[in-house]
Amino acid sequence: MTTTATRRDTALPALSVAVVAAVTLFLMVRIAVQSSQGQQWDDDAMGTVVAGRDTQLTLLSGLGYVSIGAIVLVAIACGAVALLRGKARLAIGAAVIIGGADITTQVLKRVFDRPDFGLGVLNSLPSGHTTVVASAVGAALLVAPGGIRPLVAAAGGFATTLTGASTVVAGWHRPADVVAALAVSLLWTGLVAWCMHGPRTPVTGTFVSALLGCGAALAFLVAIGVRPAYGWVGFTQASLVLGAVTAVTAAFVVAAAAVSPAE
Repeated sequence: MTTTATRRDTALPALSVAVVAAVTLFLMVRIAVQSSQGQQWDDDAMGTVVAGRDTQLTLLSGLGYVSIGAIVLVAIACGAVALLRGKARLAIGAAVIIGGADITTQVLKRVFDRPDFGLGVLNSLPSGHTTVVASAVGAALLVAPGGIRPLVAAAGGFATTLTGASTVVAGWHRPADVVAALAVSLLWTGLVAWCMHGPRTPVTGTFVSALLGCGAALAFLVAIGVRPAYGWVGFTQASLVLGAVTAVTAAFVVAAAAVSPAE
């Protein structure tokens, strides 16, 4: 028998998630890009973690796999899964999430002006690398059968956390860039899920899996040599920055899974 939880439609939650994502993106721009104090906070946060040369090379090697080619391969894979399930509309939805999020990120990088407060004028928000991986996760959750969504959430949480945190450790992006990329990806995931709404499924398993995946990525970064920039003196600040990136990523994965209809 269909439970009350699965009978509920995803339309309203999906629209709510899209609105929250849009507001988050707006706040990141207003605070971290267009505010003097916000720019300073964001720059300081980026400088709280460091890595040695070998660790840097490991992280940069991983980031090197995040490319246009990777986007195309993921889009094809998501489309193939959806078509094998006989869900052509999900294949279209996955392509819209990936294409919409990644194009939006590249446009926003050029649209937003970064005022000169002595911390550089080149806008790097949102993070392109993080958007590539996060949008792929949103698309994968949309097309995945309910039974394997927890596995997708775990793998997606690991990959997205690792990518976002790596860009910060490598000095490529500030934390707000990563959060903005997650917001863009969630905005498109929410909009597509709203258009393709359907019955909801419980997300308890997905929630636990996302936390485990994100936490495993954080543990991996520490294991390979990511450290507080100022030793034990900066331990609290570094923990807060990496912890925040991990928590926001987990929230993204759970939200994306929650609004994806059960089909």
